[in-house]
Amino acid sequence: MAVPHAKLDLTEARLSGMARPQGAAWANEARLLAEARVRSAGLPTRRDEYWKFTDPASLTQVDAPRAATFDALDEAPLFDGIDRLKVVFVDGVFDADASDDLTMEGVEIERLSAALSKDIHWARDIYGVLETRGQDPVKRPLAAMNTAFATDGLAIRATGKVTRPISLIYLHGSESSDAILHHVVKVEEGAELTVLENGPAAARFNKCMEIAVADGGAFHHVRAQGRDHERRAITHMFSQIGAGATYKSFTLTANGTLTRNENIMEIIGDNAVAHVAGAAMGDAKHNAFHHDDTVFITHDALACESRQVFKKVLRNGARGVFQGKILVKAGAQKTDGYQISQALLLDDDASFQAKPELEIYADDVICSHGSTTGAIDDEALFYLRSRGVPEGPATDLLVLAFLAEAIDEIEDERLRADILGRLESWLVRRRNG
Repeated sequence: MAVPHAKLDLTEARLSGMARPQGAAWANEARLLAEARVRSAGLPTRRDEYWKFTDPASLTQVDAPRAATFDALDEAPLFDGIDRLKVVFVDGVFDADASDDLTMEGVEIERLSAALSKDIHWARDIYGVLETRGQDPVKRPLAAMNTAFATDGLAIRATGKVTRPISLIYLHGSESSDAILHHVVKVEEGAELTVLENGPAAARFNKCMEIAVADGGAFHHVRAQGRDHERRAITHMFSQIGAGATYKSFTLTANGTLTRNENIMEIIGDNAVAHVAGAAMGDAKHNAFHHDDTVFITHDALACESRQVFKKVLRNGARGVFQGKILVKAGAQKTDGYQISQALLLDDDASFQAKPELEIYADDVICSHGSTTGAIDDEALFYLRSRGVPEGPATDLLVLAFLAEAIDEIEDERLRADILGRLESWLVRRRNG
């Protein structure tokens, strides 16, 4: 099908001022093919099926919309009490002075540009490869644009059980910054790795992460998207999960004009586990808030488990979107797939749109999905108030109870406690002003 002229013009305008970074021959080819995918599909518009709930215009326009920087002076940095290896990016550029030494037992870490400049490198089997696989059946041209033009990022290879999390810290320093980051992660057989991400990153942020988890490996991911009110972000996580492997990802989002997080998982080995969860807190009283979680999980192996757990708390005209699909291929018997998306609307102006999907070609499976939208339970609120709890704190308790199922997806108790503390702080701030 020919790309409409309007999309062609939009795509050409966006790409005209961008240059592909150069590296080894295989990396140059991967970037060239990625650019071809962008031009073939065209950048998204509201007329695209998977963008009908979210307007991508500010993500595809030539210049990044300006976003004021925001300093959270009222609380300590996230994950500050956890022993971790810190890697800092400022407006999408690696900051060596602010980062820790990238040497750590059980893992190899290097900048993406260094990895892609080598003729022989393990990243060759992942960079652009998983992203390409994730383009079928749904085209994701903003991810392909990232592969083609990303100028920074990391290549991380876990060879053993890594005891300290790798913490990627994204700082936003310029009101007009337009960052494109790409990370490549390989978890070898039997290895285990935890990656943390936090911070707003830039005025406009396009980030892609490709993760290959080999047989028996484990990848844990906890992300908190920063408190900047005006930022815009599109993120993609493409993962391939081997036999007996574990993949778990959790995202907390608070504030932000527009955020779209896509998580595309392909389970290719028997007895694998893939969980993805998120909690979003949106208040559009002072700035617009639009949050979109789009998930696609493919089961292509025996006796595998997947979970999607997404909760959104919205008020003052904030908008939430969830699009989640479970595809069970023929032969993927004994699949256990679970999907839940729920929104708690704290007033009549907030809204939530959901599109849950199941597509199943095997007959011995357990798959379920559900989506609900509602308000605070008046009876529960009355119960708390009748026992002396003021209305504000009582509402906060009910909100935290609503979010608990998503937060419980974080395995590490320390990380779970840190995330819960941030949620409590957000609720108090919103209640007080």
